[in-house]
Amino acid sequence: MEPGTRRSEMSNTTTTTTAPALEIEAEAAAAIALPKSVVQTGYKVRYAEREAAMQRRPKGVSRKALARSNGDWLAIELAKLVLDDKSKLVVAKYEAILDANGVPHAKYSRTSPGWQGRLRMSTRLALQRVVAEDGELVLPDGATLAAPKAWCAKHAN
Repeated sequence: MEPGTRRSEMSNTTTTTTAPALEIEAEAAAAIALPKSVVQTGYKVRYAEREAAMQRRPKGVSRKALARSNGDWLAIELAKLVLDDKSKLVVAKYEAILDANGVPHAKYSRTSPGWQGRLRMSTRLALQRVVAEDGELVLPDGATLAAPKAWCAKHAN
């Protein structure tokens, strides 16, 4: 293979990367290599590829947050709303958004290692469905963010 070319673990396609993408890949590779993560390596690779493919990073969202999410509309909005300056989940803010949208979250364990990630990932799926059906994300103060119609159509059901 030529320099700057790599074979994707998720498919048999070959992609050519540019210098900025290689820099992002180094950061993503460190995140992918983290031990004891509940996220499978294949998904981490996919997230890193999506983040590298973005033309520009959304304002207010760190590369770290983008590299560990699927990068869709809801993921970006949640990152802006519930992550601190070090891209760590602020559980109280996230739970307030879940409550505002009627997504139950009390049943999730808060004692075992990695509970924040499991809470975030599991309840995000329930929140995704509610937002896609309603067409808006309700914020704790009662304000709403309208969801893009294409996003709603993709995630409704």
